[in-house]
Amino acid sequence: MITLNDRQRFKVTQKTNGRRYLLGYCATIAQVTRHVDLADLVEVVDFPAQPGAPR
Repeated sequence: MITLNDRQRFKVTQKTNGRRYLLGYCATIAQVTRHVDLADLVEVVDFPAQPGAPR
């Protein structure tokens, strides 16, 4: 989420061939769904390895 003109917006981008393209700034989730299927949104988080845990 970013702030533009004192209003919070979702910044929607798409990464293609190593480049990131701006699709738009959206005020609502409904507007985001015009650009992307929400079921495709995934957050990848790396967790630190636990000592002694198998790899």
